[in-house]
Amino acid sequence: MSAAFELDPRLAADSVFVADGPLSQVRLMDDTRFAWLLLVPRVAGVTEWIDLDGNQQRLLLAEINRASQVLRATPGIAKLNIGALGNIVSQLHVHLVGRHPGDAAWPCPVWGSGSAVRHAPDALQAAAAHWRSRLG
Repeated sequence: MSAAFELDPRLAADSVFVADGPLSQVRLMDDTRFAWLLLVPRVAGVTEWIDLDGNQQRLLLAEINRASQVLRATPGIAKLNIGALGNIVSQLHVHLVGRHPGDAAWPCPVWGSGSAVRHAPDALQAAAAHWRSRLG
């Protein structure tokens, strides 16, 4: 991890901090339509999985597994979507999205599916605290 880590401004604008894992910052996307977490490795200048060293890759995989288990245990979640696209925001970040038939984008990807439905400020902080407690 690097002291020079800076969160991309778009990720900061679209999500809220939940917790720090061993490698990554865990964030909640500000979109009430989906159970949607982000993992952002706190490593400066990283844009691809292969930019991480082997140890960092193992840590990120463990974080993905842990957050995925928590998402899957959420009532109503039928499918997990996990992706690291980086086409718009190049900083390496992994999307973990809990999906279910009938959600706002089902069965299509969440990206480009309408506009985000933002939380009210207090509700956003409460949702972040909820995920923080669930992630332990």
